[in-house]
Amino acid sequence: MTNERIEQIVGNLGRSKILILGDIMLDEYLLGQVDRISPEAPVPVVEITSSKQLLGGAANVAANIRALGEQPILLGVVGPDEASVKLNGLLAQKDITADAVITDESRQTTIKTRVIAHGQQVVRADREDRHELSADTEQRVLDKFASWADEIKAVIISDYGKGVITASLLEKVIQICQDKDIFIGVDPKETHFFNYRLVSLITPNHHEAGFAYGLRIRSEADLLEVGAGLLRRLEARSILITRGPDGMSLFQDGAEPTHIPTFARKVFDVTGAGDTVIATFVAAVCAGADLVEAAVVANAAAGIVIGEIGTASVTPQQLRHELLLNVKNGNLVTTAHGRS
Repeated sequence: MTNERIEQIVGNLGRSKILILGDIMLDEYLLGQVDRISPEAPVPVVEITSSKQLLGGAANVAANIRALGEQPILLGVVGPDEASVKLNGLLAQKDITADAVITDESRQTTIKTRVIAHGQQVVRADREDRHELSADTEQRVLDKFASWADEIKAVIISDYGKGVITASLLEKVIQICQDKDIFIGVDPKETHFFNYRLVSLITPNHHEAGFAYGLRIRSEADLLEVGAGLLRRLEARSILITRGPDGMSLFQDGAEPTHIPTFARKVFDVTGAGDTVIATFVAAVCAGADLVEAAVVANAAAGIVIGEIGTASVTPQQLRHELLLNVKNGNLVTTAHGRS
């Protein structure tokens, strides 16, 4: 990727409406220090010194889209509770509309509480409902989606397995997107994997991809078999397999697989990195990037956010700086597997 292409793609960010459909969460962080072990059980006693709350799940994807300058439309379901009030406040702070967020009286808003001591996660506690949406609530979600379909350029499905992304809803959403030529990116739940047929992009990590295909990825040969096999089974346009310190591998229909090495200089917290990857990839496509360029841009964004604690997002200025720096350092080389 050249400096000119970086400037073109980053310069085109901020011109699209992107709808995010999925599981909305509130991420809570309790930060403190450990000085002793509990006399009641062999566990550390964490003295909490501060706390913070952040957008999580699909809401964090929306925050990433907003940070890139695009207009996110967040569509999901919350409960009639205090957590949803806090979520609405956080969305307002980020200038993200909550007009498409639906309240379901039968559910509670998902809260993930992480206790952090000395920079390390000690424990996570979840409060959530995971039952599938009722037929009535599912129809409300579909109606909201249909009302936005003529205005959006892309859809991101953020599936954390909390019951919002049902097979029947997904089938109807994908059909609408195909009819209207809307790009569909999916951050998958491995147990739902083969419901995501005919999408534009799916972004599993290597564990999820191997589990879905039935082959643990231990070698490059395994990676190629899993990537090509999933692409064929899903009839998808592309699959981006994220591989942690080994970077990412992009599989496209009718093209050679492409490997992109990691850009990360430090790894502090991978929480929400997948949200950043799919948000940046889809935003880059909306800004005119081809699929390989979009993967390179998303990889650069991931390298930035995993150096921060908790869910984080990337601005166009940060993205431009990171990409140009990697061009300067010769780190933007992508290689097709099987080629020199």
